[in-house]
Amino acid sequence: MSKVCEICGKHPTTGNTISHSHRHTHKMRLPNIKRVHAYVNGKKAWIKVCTRCIKSGRVKKVS
Repeated sequence: MSKVCEICGKHPTTGNTISHSHRHTHKMRLPNIKRVHAYVNGKKAWIKVCTRCIKSGRVKKVS
């Protein structure tokens, strides 16, 4: 499953976890992506969107 929001384009970001002894280990932060049945250009479709877009009302969900 692709972890990219189809509305805002939010995607995974990478970074390092740094311990007390300054050892670096790689870390990925994944966005909270949900599969939603919504209207896209007037038609019903399944899209993958982040929860921020769902909560802000950018997605018109099918009832």
